[in-house]
Amino acid sequence: MTGAVSKLAAPRPAAAAPLPPASVRSAFLASAPSPRRFSVSIAAGRARSPIISIVIALLFECSIARLGEVWLRCVASRRIRGQNDAVCAGGMDACAAVRLISGSSGSAMASAKEGNGAPTKRTTLHDLYDLQGQSPWYDNLCRPVTDLLPLIGSGVRGVTSNPSVRYTTYFFCSLAPCSESAILIADCVPMAMQIFQKAISTSNAYDDQFKQLILAGKDAESAYWELVIKDIQDACKLFEPIYDQTDGADGYVSVEVSPRLANDTQGTVEAAKWLHKVVDRPNVYIKIPATAECVPSIKEVIANGISVNVTLIFSIARYEAVIDAYIDGLEASGLSDLSRVTSVASFFVSRVDTLIDKMLEKIGTPEALALRGKAAVAQAKLANQLYQKKFSGPRWEALVKKGAKKQRLLWASTSVKNPAYPDTLYVDPLIGPDTVSTMPDQALLAFIDHGTVSRTIDANVSDAEGVYSALEKLGIDWDEVGKQLELEGVDSFKKAFDSLLGSLEEKGNSLKKTVSL
Repeated sequence: MTGAVSKLAAPRPAAAAPLPPASVRSAFLASAPSPRRFSVSIAAGRARSPIISIVIALLFECSIARLGEVWLRCVASRRIRGQNDAVCAGGMDACAAVRLISGSSGSAMASAKEGNGAPTKRTTLHDLYDLQGQSPWYDNLCRPVTDLLPLIGSGVRGVTSNPSVRYTTYFFCSLAPCSESAILIADCVPMAMQIFQKAISTSNAYDDQFKQLILAGKDAESAYWELVIKDIQDACKLFEPIYDQTDGADGYVSVEVSPRLANDTQGTVEAAKWLHKVVDRPNVYIKIPATAECVPSIKEVIANGISVNVTLIFSIARYEAVIDAYIDGLEASGLSDLSRVTSVASFFVSRVDTLIDKMLEKIGTPEALALRGKAAVAQAKLANQLYQKKFSGPRWEALVKKGAKKQRLLWASTSVKNPAYPDTLYVDPLIGPDTVSTMPDQALLAFIDHGTVSRTIDANVSDAEGVYSALEKLGIDWDEVGKQLELEGVDSFKKAFDSLLGSLEEKGNSLKKTVSL
């Protein structure tokens, strides 16, 4: 066992690199948000906004540890430290990765906007798909969505995003463009509502539409969904050519049901049907969490012919339940052609290491400490083994004859949380055909810069089994780890959603008072 475990090498710190060329930094800073939005230039070492006092107040409101974690998430990519500093400088009005990919060439953004995301330069993302059959998606969403065109040209083939987290971050302070980092900011928001009232009033990318909705009599939650639906529809249109070219394999944009429904089986079903109807795009995925209450929802939604992105999967046991729900739904659908009903299973990776590493440090033995940074990838590789097993055999082949497509594994939470680990730790070892890797800014930029394109998903499986077993022998209960991470994920999304609606309600009331004067 010891030999098997030792082969799965512990993550090594990534080497540092100098800042990107001055032309890249200048191009980025030149395209920074207007003074009305928060914008900090790390490279220049100074603040560029009159609302810096708001940020200073936030520093006192949020714990140093939590803010430190946000910072580490943004700069964990050591080899492209300069780019990630620029990512932290960007606002939510445009995608940080877009700024850097297009910033080094003044014509890149213009040519992309004139066309339809045609490739302007081949990247490792193209190789990832063409050579290994893995689809790179982007874990973020911009307004205007046309800002995504340079990423499409660079090889991005779909989008995932958590709208409640993204809008929360945008309306509060536009501090963290990475969707996962935004969750941390959202956790701090309830403590700092008064601090951010002024910051909320300064954001303007959504102001015109929001004002129209409120003055038309919409409440805050209805206005929120109008904002979300508009962005999702626009993004779906942008990715529709990829959807058509791949016969519905790629080109998807995901939108989640309300986080408040995470433990409501029938409420989730009705919300999924409603979103599917109002978005009305063939390439939309309705995101449903893989909670115990929502697994039956997945079956019913699939049976209704609605494509689903099942999210918040943290354990192999829950993943198997998700696969069964998908297959059960296909069988219950009664459709003669199943080719347009598809699904991805979003298996979260990095957060597993974050939690288990803490457990291993608490155990403190040399054997335990040697397993740090290995749990997440090991479990993911075993999840892929389960995928291969479940989507084979007579039962599945009977569905294939009706056009059924496999529910692809999607690797989510791929940004590194521990700065001591390589910044492509959750991308490089999980490359394989018929899978998806969705990457936030940090992971995407790192992989484009120095990712390794090689089939790795089914390499060293015996070593992964050894790590999995070794952790169990140390007392790590994988199912309990999954349950804890699920609870934390659902709670974070709910907090972000509730905080956002509260701020939108305040903003809406302020608009109404202004008009009535």
